[in-house]
Amino acid sequence: MGYTWQYYDLVLLGIALSITVGGAVGVLTAVPLTTAVIVACLFAAALVGHGLFVNGPVDEFADLADEVDALD
Repeated sequence: MGYTWQYYDLVLLGIALSITVGGAVGVLTAVPLTTAVIVACLFAAALVGHGLFVNGPVDEFADLADEVDALD
């Protein structure tokens, strides 16, 4: 049985890929490196926001009130 890709695996891959592409665009084109990386980081931040707030790691809103035993 092989590994199955999960949503958050794709989010992490998208973050790394967007910043890498931003750096490559900044180095290989006339777009300034800082501008390309900033735009890429904005896209990465949008992916993080989607992963946290749109498709969050909880099933229901009530799950946010559950106590965390690991911190005791």
